[in-house]
Amino acid sequence: MTSHTVRVCGQARSADGLPRPWSPDSPAQRARVPQPMPGPGRGSQASGRAEPVTRRISALADMRWPEVSEGRRRVLVVPVGSLEQHGPHLPLDTDTRIAVAVAHRACAGHGGVALAPAIAIGASGEHAAFPGTLSVGSAALATCLIELGRHSSLPWRALLLVNGHGGNTEALAVATDRLRYEGRVCRAWHAALPGGDPHAGRTETSIMLSLAPQTVRMAAAAVGNTRSIEELMPALRAGGVRAVSPNGVLGDPRGASAAEGQRLLAGLTAGLSDTLRGVLGDISAPTGSWSRRGVASGPGAPAWR
Repeated sequence: MTSHTVRVCGQARSADGLPRPWSPDSPAQRARVPQPMPGPGRGSQASGRAEPVTRRISALADMRWPEVSEGRRRVLVVPVGSLEQHGPHLPLDTDTRIAVAVAHRACAGHGGVALAPAIAIGASGEHAAFPGTLSVGSAALATCLIELGRHSSLPWRALLLVNGHGGNTEALAVATDRLRYEGRVCRAWHAALPGGDPHAGRTETSIMLSLAPQTVRMAAAAVGNTRSIEELMPALRAGGVRAVSPNGVLGDPRGASAAEGQRLLAGLTAGLSDTLRGVLGDISAPTGSWSRRGVASGPGAPAWR
C-alpha cells in the first residue's frame, strides 16, 4: 500500500499507465466462498475477525466450461495485487489477499458475476531493494491486462479490475483506456482509504489481523517512516522505499486491531459493491447510454502506491 489517501497497497516508479476495465455476462453455478484462514495469530482479537461470507459467488477457477456457457455472463471481476515486502510483520502477498477478500465480499450474491483468480504479481519496482519482492513492471502488467480484457470480452459483457496495489495504478490506466478505446466495457476500482498510513502501517496491519491473523507477526511490527507521502515523494521516486524506510514500513503498525480491520474491510467492500452495481447498471442499459466512467476507488482515490 502506499498513497496519500492510502490505498491498500503501494506504488512503483513506472513509466506507463492509466486505468479502466471490463467485458460480458453469465451467472453459472457458484462455488462457496473460502472461509477466512483459521488460527488466532499473534496480536489478533478473535472478536474482531472478519465474518465469513455466507452468500455464494461464482468462482471461475472452480467452474466447468458448460457451467460458464449455460450461465449469464455479465461481469468478470479480476483482483490485481502484488508480491512485495510489507515490513517485517506482514506477508509479501498482503495486497493480493486484501484485493481478493474485498472482491469476494462484493461479488457474493450477484448473478452473472464471476470472480477470476488474482493476478498476484504486479508493478512493485519501488520495493525492489527488499528481498522477496517480485515485479513485472508497468508495461508488462498493462500488456497482460489488455490481452486479458480482449479475451474476456468474448464471453463476458464487462470487466472489472479490483486493484489492491498503488504501484499498479499506471498499468491499469493504460489497459483500461486501451480497452475502452476498442469499444469494450471496462472499469477499474482501487482499494483506497482516506487518512490511512501509506504502507504496512496500521491500516494494512489491521485489515490483515481481521483477514488472516495467523500471518501477522505483531511482535516484529515496528514504526517506519511516518512523514507524509508528499514529503517523501521526491526521495521515493529517486531511491524507492528502502531509501526512506530501512524496515519497509511507511507508517506505524502499532495499535492495529482486528476490530479496526473489520471496519475498514466493510468500507472497502461497500465502495466496490457500489462500483459493481454501477457496472451492472451500465450493461443493462441500452448500448448507446453506457456510462463512460472508467475509474473508481474506495472511500478515497489512490495517490501514490
